[in-house]
Amino acid sequence: MQLTFVQKLFVASVAGALLTLAYAPFDLFWVAPLSYATLFYVWRGLRPVQAFWSGFVFGCASFFAGIHWVYVSIHDFGQVHPLLAASITLTLVVFLASYIAFTGWVAARWVTTDGPRAWFAVLPALSVLTEWCRGWLFSGFGWLAVGYSQTDSWLMGYAPLGGVYLMSWVVLITAGALLGIAFGAFRMRLLAGVGLVVLWGTGFFLDQHRWGEPTGNVLTVALVQGAVPQDLKWRPEQLEPTLELYQRLTEESEGSQLIVWPEASIPILYEQASSYLNGIRDWAVERGSIIALGILREDPGGGTFQNTLVVLGESPSFYVKRHLVPYGEVFPVPEFIRRWLRLMSLPYTDAVAGGPDQPPLRIAGENVGVTICYEDVFGAEQLHYLPEASLLINVSNDAWFGNTIAPHQHLQIARLRAAEVSRYTLRVTNTGISSVIDPRGRVVARSPQFEPHVLKSAVQGFTGRTPYVIWGNYFVILGVLGTILFQLGTTKFTIRPGT
Repeated sequence: MQLTFVQKLFVASVAGALLTLAYAPFDLFWVAPLSYATLFYVWRGLRPVQAFWSGFVFGCASFFAGIHWVYVSIHDFGQVHPLLAASITLTLVVFLASYIAFTGWVAARWVTTDGPRAWFAVLPALSVLTEWCRGWLFSGFGWLAVGYSQTDSWLMGYAPLGGVYLMSWVVLITAGALLGIAFGAFRMRLLAGVGLVVLWGTGFFLDQHRWGEPTGNVLTVALVQGAVPQDLKWRPEQLEPTLELYQRLTEESEGSQLIVWPEASIPILYEQASSYLNGIRDWAVERGSIIALGILREDPGGGTFQNTLVVLGESPSFYVKRHLVPYGEVFPVPEFIRRWLRLMSLPYTDAVAGGPDQPPLRIAGENVGVTICYEDVFGAEQLHYLPEASLLINVSNDAWFGNTIAPHQHLQIARLRAAEVSRYTLRVTNTGISSVIDPRGRVVARSPQFEPHVLKSAVQGFTGRTPYVIWGNYFVILGVLGTILFQLGTTKFTIRPGT
């Protein structure tokens, strides 16, 4: 049956909205290739402008369904007016959707959107390229890269080889192969079926391989989750209860060698909490433990403040967050907008970023690579820690997301980071989901959400370098660029109508 363009727009919107089901907490990983196969089907034979708008509709539906929680962060906890919060959220959705729209337009104008070349080569490669660009352009927002949907499938085996973008590439080739099976002649169907068996079978066998080696040092850990609601956390009357809560939970962690608190765990600056933290440190030292915690501090260089993780010791050591959240921790806006934000009692002060190549911190006998909050979305930015780092720690404040799907998606992202470099990861958040993730990206222990909790477990340091540690995203990006250039080189350029 031949669909009209309006019908194709409707199909694209449904496929985009359903794509969210492939990610946590729904975890229907098989939806991702089906959703993109539907998009590739919609793109068949369309003029460039039509391919643009159908991709845009698909993107708007998928990102609105997948990141609608941005509104909750801005309105419910940022106290921004509903209209402004909705405008900011929709602007982000439209911006992200434009990447998918651009993919369809480029393919339709300069190469092809129909047949085996499009399904197996052009559309998967272009989609990965634009997804990678989305992960770093204008500070980057790599959330919902399609590879993240495969944390519970055999394709997780590709993570140590080429990271999340290699997983995305395999998902998108799978989508093309499904179209080949549905619409191709017998030979194409046979080749597509064999290709699927090879791709997914390889993922299965790669998933069984151990890329790193344990150091033999077993470390007992306790992840302290205070579960102080974001709308209460910074109220003056909440300070003493919060300090007492974290002291009590830390005392419940007795016997653990490493105790970790989440991002900005207590609502005062490091300099204001010195006596309190000295008491916590002394308690830990007496019991053979060490404490690492997220806290804001004054910028030693004379700026505003820094978001840090501090390891309490005689001489405290710090990691300073280097990839700040646009419009959350840094405001890249003209001065007149900053003045308006100030008048509206909205956040407007820039945090000060740390250096890009901070070394691992020495914590409890391990070299630890640290990230704070959504820094763990940027996998390539962590590679400078490796192979020296034997353990990863991410402290976060997912309380900003409330009771939405975002904390589950964030945990899924952290699982990819662990598998890419084959290291245990300790993920500690204010309201959950705190978790211990093994070097294959499997969650071995997790906390309940929205409850004060101490998550105890044991981990090992790991050594070695995965292929992803060696070449990062270069392997995949060079591969997709080579594929695109080859296809461009075999295409006769013509001026197509409707461009």
